[in-house]
Amino acid sequence: MAPGVKLMQKVSSTMLFAKIAPHFIPAMDKAVHKLTRGKVILSAQMLPGVILTAKGAKTGEPRTTPLACMPEQDGVSWLLIGSNFGRPGHPAWTGNLLKNPDAEVSWKGQDIAVRARLLAGEERAAAWQAVLKFWPPYATYQARIEREIRLFRLERR
Repeated sequence: MAPGVKLMQKVSSTMLFAKIAPHFIPAMDKAVHKLTRGKVILSAQMLPGVILTAKGAKTGEPRTTPLACMPEQDGVSWLLIGSNFGRPGHPAWTGNLLKNPDAEVSWKGQDIAVRARLLAGEERAAAWQAVLKFWPPYATYQARIEREIRLFRLERR
């Protein structure tokens, strides 16, 4: 484990982080991603990340969202976790993917067409265990809220 990861896991589990992070992490990631022409996502220094572009559920307009992810199968698929930093309410991007599952991710400087699938049942349970092993603070986020955190698998199309 890289130095500082345990500290970041502890910090990211706090309520203060849940209140502050949604306001600065996505904006910072979008700016750095744009400045580096898709090569760098600053928050990916702790967790792997993608820039998701999906059609808005209500408008149909492209919506771009930087997200932490769990890569699977050598970049063939990714798990996206709709944790919303452990805050109530599903993040908007999850509703967008439910309505419009065909999307695009920027992954390590490459734009990749993907299809999103909401996980359920045993498949979700297995993915959730993998996610908790990957980033334990997700358990804290889930314990704080009543809704079930949505998990999506993105696969290349």
